[in-house]
Amino acid sequence: MKKYDKNSLIGFVLMAVILIVFNTFFFPEIPKEQEPITTSTENVITEAQLTRTTVSTPEESNSITSDELKIKYGVFASAANGKDEFQVIENDKLKITVANKGGRIISVILKEYQTFDSLALDLFDADSSRFNLQFTTGHNINTSDLYFVAEQSSNTLSMKLKADNSRYVEYLYTITDDYLIDFDIKFIGMEDLIPSGINYMNLEWQMKTPQTEKSKTNQDMYTGIQYQYSADNEGDYLSFTSTDEDKINARLNWVAFKQQFFSAIFIAKDGFGKPTFLTSTKSEGSKFIKDLAAKFELPYQHKVDEQLSFQFYFGPNHYKTLKAYNSGFEELVPLGWGMFGWVNQYIIIPIFDGLSKFGFNYGIIILLLTLIIKIGLAPFTYKAFLSQAKMKVLKPEIDKINEKLKGKDPMKAQQETMGLYRKAGVNPMGGCLPMLFQFPILIAMFRFFPASIELRQESFLWADDLSSYDSIYDLGFNIPFYGDHISLFTLLMTVSTLLYTSMNSSMATGQMAQMKWMMYLMPIMFLGFFNNYAAGLSYYYFLANMFTFTQQYFMKRFIDEDKIFAQLEANKKKPTKPKSKFQKKLEEMQKNQEQLKSKKKK
Repeated sequence: MKKYDKNSLIGFVLMAVILIVFNTFFFPEIPKEQEPITTSTENVITEAQLTRTTVSTPEESNSITSDELKIKYGVFASAANGKDEFQVIENDKLKITVANKGGRIISVILKEYQTFDSLALDLFDADSSRFNLQFTTGHNINTSDLYFVAEQSSNTLSMKLKADNSRYVEYLYTITDDYLIDFDIKFIGMEDLIPSGINYMNLEWQMKTPQTEKSKTNQDMYTGIQYQYSADNEGDYLSFTSTDEDKINARLNWVAFKQQFFSAIFIAKDGFGKPTFLTSTKSEGSKFIKDLAAKFELPYQHKVDEQLSFQFYFGPNHYKTLKAYNSGFEELVPLGWGMFGWVNQYIIIPIFDGLSKFGFNYGIIILLLTLIIKIGLAPFTYKAFLSQAKMKVLKPEIDKINEKLKGKDPMKAQQETMGLYRKAGVNPMGGCLPMLFQFPILIAMFRFFPASIELRQESFLWADDLSSYDSIYDLGFNIPFYGDHISLFTLLMTVSTLLYTSMNSSMATGQMAQMKWMMYLMPIMFLGFFNNYAAGLSYYYFLANMFTFTQQYFMKRFIDEDKIFAQLEANKKKPTKPKSKFQKKLEEMQKNQEQLKSKKKK
């Protein structure tokens, strides 16, 4: 159970200040009928390093005879017995361990990162992963069962599965100076061993994704399989919310086993053959998030010296890093579809990266980002507030109409209300339309913060990780739809949202007034949802509300409601503009509805 500290106290003080300021500046002055409306730094590697470590285990007794091994494995029988040995290849970013059994990568440690509990960040380990090439020589061969022979040079590691010295399958790993590993599969002298009718081989790749983030629930939301088609370079994915599988009858450029902030990508330089089988399964009740599996068909052309070229990417889901490879990897960062993704790509990320260069704490960066966005949206906010002020001036007259025709003739009440708007020159949608321009920003930020690795394990005030939830008090038990902790940033966001709702609900009329309870219910529902979401997002929404309060306070002082009233009264005296086609259509629909109601009553 967490103890209160000075940072938590700051949060509660902020909540008290909100309430005091709100009551001081918004409520007392207003009569009942006049309430207001409302970069990551890249490491430079001069030379890739290759080291070799060998770990020998005592040879286990094996009851299988050499004759039996020949029957099972044929020319590869000698590779069925061996000692477990491990080779390590590394650069400044990666430490990769390769086992001689199977010749496969069994561990990838990202040196620049740690897990939420301060352990080395290993994308997978030997027991939770599988990499197996299947082919036949008249005997079914699974490379994961056999021992390879390791050879090393300056920046490469060769793993050979030998039939003899002139016939073998080779895995060649070449480490670069970043997150990419070149991986070649060579078939040397194998053309006579593999039957002539065989023109493809199967490659299996499986991985259980470990929990690396504080919130297992959030990590699960962003863990799954994504891939890119070769034909049009368009991306696609399996379901992230449930068990899913698919047979892809098209060539693919790459397949990614994606986690919230890190990915393992398998890339085919000439595209994978078809079909490709993909499976994503939830790992319930374990230390793992999901079981991810892919099965590829690799072409084989019976050449004397045949080579298939691939690459692995093991690294962070950092937008600029992924985009630099010019292979569509940046799609792994879930910035949102269509307009919302464009807002993030061309507005939010450039501003965020620009502010990050100054070295500020990320809590300050989010504050500055919010301020810049609010200043940019200020003209739309002003237009919306001005429209609301006009509606506020007309509210007493609208209330009189509703009172006069209450329960008697709703259609006529609607017509008279629309007529009043038309005479006064007020567009009832004028306060809504400017807000639509702000909606893409709202959704874009919802996608941006949980996907931003820059915020991962960055602390601010009482939040120890802005990419995950903040907790000022651990309950010790779980509340359905809420969680087992209390997030102060979520509380601050909820309180400020309720106050904002209260400020703007006074203008609701007619049916809108009947829907007031929905306006208050939504923030309460969000309390449960955001309690387990990224603290950076709740913090941003809280700041956005506070900046909106400030803007509306000064706008309220700037806008003269007496002048607005005089202008509207002057508009009423002008000749009434003819009804638009939309208004005529709307009235016609209302009449039809009333006629249907009358028929039903009869």
